[in-house]
Amino acid sequence: MFKFLPLGGAGEIGANSYYLNFSGTGVILDCGVHPQKMGLEALPVFDLINDLPVDYVLISHAHQDHLGSLPYLVKKHPYIRIISTPQTRALAELTLHNSVAILKQQLKEGDKLQVYTHEEIDLLIQSIEYKAYGENFFLNGYNNRNTNPVTAKFYDAGHILGSAGIYLEYGNDIIFYTGDINLDSQTLLLGADLPNLKINTLILETTYGGTDSSTLLNWNEESLRFASSINKIIIAGGSILVPVFSLGKMQEVLTTIWNLMEKKKIVQTDIYTGGLADKISRVYDYNRYVVNRVDPEFEINSIPQKNLYEVDIAENFFKNPCIVLAPSGMMIEGTASYILAKRWLRQKNSAIFTVGYMEENTPGFKFANSKKGDKIRLSNFDEEEVECTIEQFRFSSHSRREELLAIVKKLKPVKVVLVHGSPAGIEWIGASILKEFRNVKVFRAEPGKEIIL
Repeated sequence: MFKFLPLGGAGEIGANSYYLNFSGTGVILDCGVHPQKMGLEALPVFDLINDLPVDYVLISHAHQDHLGSLPYLVKKHPYIRIISTPQTRALAELTLHNSVAILKQQLKEGDKLQVYTHEEIDLLIQSIEYKAYGENFFLNGYNNRNTNPVTAKFYDAGHILGSAGIYLEYGNDIIFYTGDINLDSQTLLLGADLPNLKINTLILETTYGGTDSSTLLNWNEESLRFASSINKIIIAGGSILVPVFSLGKMQEVLTTIWNLMEKKKIVQTDIYTGGLADKISRVYDYNRYVVNRVDPEFEINSIPQKNLYEVDIAENFFKNPCIVLAPSGMMIEGTASYILAKRWLRQKNSAIFTVGYMEENTPGFKFANSKKGDKIRLSNFDEEEVECTIEQFRFSSHSRREELLAIVKKLKPVKVVLVHGSPAGIEWIGASILKEFRNVKVFRAEPGKEIIL
């Protein structure tokens, strides 16, 4: 028996963090921020564990909604031990340093949340222990020294470089936390690995639980649809803006575009990237032989690329047809994709192609669900008419809802805890599990509500 307490990421996608107590050993799974909230509201509710043992935090991967609040957790619990895969550790160094500047822009005078420093990030990164996929390691809390430790292991989650499902075993309890998991192969990364044994408790993400899978083509089919739309715009003399996350989506979509060009399925044209994404691509290349890659010989940085940040004015992107891959993926206000999109809207021959999931309250959702002739209200004082083409594509790095059910079928858990999803997605997955697996007990994670498992 163990206790499960959601600190964040319950009934929503963001600030993912889950506290587990194994007879006095306190283990936190992930430590994220919420991308659509500011200040203290963006963090998990760490005050819930003020009086509880806190010994370890295991990080499933380096996306900010799973990693970004780590500096604040360490300030509250300076002796906590941090463990991740080596690839997540390398990526965390880049993404956490990058988030320092973002926080400085977001926080206002009087905010209770303090910006951490680059020096603090350097010390934090040095303290992260790393374990390879499949390597057993042991967790034994300060207050639990005389009992058997928790056995832990990372499994490749197929989501981004270094992403891991987390296996935990304590006594008769065997737990598997999927993190963000993808069973299908992408252009660079192969699909997830799963344990080959029965699990007692499955902590399951539900990102695509509310999405009808008939609207999602597989990666190859979507690539061909993407290529057709790109060619129409390029041949007409236009340019294409593709909003992407710097970590994961950028590397996969860039490689997809290049492969299509190499196969003569896309007209050869300039590709613009830059900033943090270039540094992340180098980490992908460095680790290409030690993770499950579709083609370990391929290097992302062998793709000819121009630096989008060296273009003086946005109008220069329209002098010759080109493809611009710009952060952020959800087109958050103030980011490169948001700023450029406002220029793109006025270009009749050009296009904005979105390639991933958009939360409903993001600017990206407004852009993605607009068409020529519509007016987009970006703020109370900012309304723009859509003159360019806008199309949605889905290059998913998460499992479809049927695949989430396939994980339940394979691991045969007695209990399933549903996390990391919209209320509709959690509802669909929960109802489907109860219908298909009648002996499984399903729990909906709720913020701050402890579950005894």
